[in-house]
Amino acid sequence: MGVISTVLGCSGFGIGLTTGVVIGYYLFIYFQPTDVKDPKIRPLVEYDTNSLERMLPEMPLWVKNPDYDRIDWLNKFIETMWPYLDKAICRTAQEIAKPIIAENTAKYKIDSVEFESFTLGTLPPTFQGMKVYTTEEQELIMEPSLKWAGNPNLIAVVKAYGLKASIQIVDLQIFASPRITLKPLVPTFPCFAKILVSLMEKPHVDFGLKLLGADIMAIPGLYRLAQDTIKKQVASMYLWPKTLEVAILDPSKASKKPVGILHVKVICAQNLRKKDLLGKSDPYVKLKLAGDKLPSKKTQVKKSNLNPEWNEEFKITVTDPETQALEVQVFDWEQVGKHERMGMNIFPLNSLKPEEPKTLTLTLLKTLDPTDSQNDKNRGQLVIEATFKPFKEDKLPKELLDEVSGEVAKAPEWTPPGGGLLVVCLHEANDLEGKHHTNPYAKVIFKGEEKKTEVVKKNRDPRWEQEFEFMCETPPVNDRIHVEVYSRPPKKGLIYSKESLGYVDISLADVVANKRIMERYHLIDSKNGQIQIEMQWRAS
Repeated sequence: MGVISTVLGCSGFGIGLTTGVVIGYYLFIYFQPTDVKDPKIRPLVEYDTNSLERMLPEMPLWVKNPDYDRIDWLNKFIETMWPYLDKAICRTAQEIAKPIIAENTAKYKIDSVEFESFTLGTLPPTFQGMKVYTTEEQELIMEPSLKWAGNPNLIAVVKAYGLKASIQIVDLQIFASPRITLKPLVPTFPCFAKILVSLMEKPHVDFGLKLLGADIMAIPGLYRLAQDTIKKQVASMYLWPKTLEVAILDPSKASKKPVGILHVKVICAQNLRKKDLLGKSDPYVKLKLAGDKLPSKKTQVKKSNLNPEWNEEFKITVTDPETQALEVQVFDWEQVGKHERMGMNIFPLNSLKPEEPKTLTLTLLKTLDPTDSQNDKNRGQLVIEATFKPFKEDKLPKELLDEVSGEVAKAPEWTPPGGGLLVVCLHEANDLEGKHHTNPYAKVIFKGEEKKTEVVKKNRDPRWEQEFEFMCETPPVNDRIHVEVYSRPPKKGLIYSKESLGYVDISLADVVANKRIMERYHLIDSKNGQIQIEMQWRAS
């Protein structure tokens, strides 16, 4: 019985399964739901905006909005230039961040915040379209739609209370609609003086944040809190009508031509302070318009004299006598080392009447800060005579063209005959990288004579603005000058020694031929380091 029951059961299961499959197949083939309709095929132009956005969520603005222009050429340009734009943007961002970091480190008792790595990665942003406005003002307004899903590597090292922690930002996404305004438009390249940037709506920012290697954005609730905080902070700073202003040119200088010549006669100085340990000071005077980038005018050096007389005359080109001011400085000349400033002062040109000479006795000050208590000390007086002579015609006189172009001054009278003075000015360096520390200073070596700049602590982009002079008996057409950047350790003799951050050897033939050059040189033995050097050859 057991065997028969098993056989009958298996047979019934097989018959039932077969019958069920046949009936199901029949129902599937011959019975269809009546509420299903064939889709209607329509052109895209017949769909409304909301339907198109649901169908094509990543559709660029130039497709759905006729006010936006297609700018594929710009995306191609950015893609090609991105390796260079990356460095420039990172350098600018660090310069903007430095004062903010300095302010908050003192506020929250943080020892230091340094960027171990600062790069935006290899993926450039893309512009989905751009709207351009035309106005009656001297300005150009653009509103691009920006989307960026990048792979940056931003690592900041924070030191506080004897502890060190690294913070890393990865997988950054930014969707923004900025308004970029170029104003005012001026007839000097790049033809605009300022860039104003503001956001027309709150941006979308998404990123990963790692603390000591752990992704802290995975903590519940922290991701949403970070999103809201960033949107509020960015909106409070840059949401229109608030703007971020980046100065490109001085609009007062870019849009104005020279209007006259300031004739300055340096007559004498009185009761100067003694600066040298042995003997008296060796004073000379430097003249320039405040804020002017042209080389300063210099008098001769008067050896061992605290009441020197010069009676030397200079001509300085003026573009705006209502706002410009003459800055005068008295220095003590040194054979070796930095020349020490003995005093300074400034006076506005609007106090001068055209064509009328005016004799001024300027009290020498330590600084131009009126609240500086050291200005109360007696540093002597400088007597000068100034005359402003405006141009009678619209064109600059031919004999003064060299003044505008910044022709170098002549060498001092005590220069050896046939020789001259080599002037080397170290302006700044960028992207310096030390293995253990970055406290840069520069050393200039010429014919065995060495001169050094000041040390700038904890700075990969130092700015020195220091000038050195080398006396030459003959023009150095076959000579080279060696400039090397070093990093001084925080404490001498402990753990680390000084490091070389890169060097450059420069032939002086071009300096002698052109009288003046200013170039940015790539440092040898440095990954990205550069240094900006200006050199002048002043023949006797």
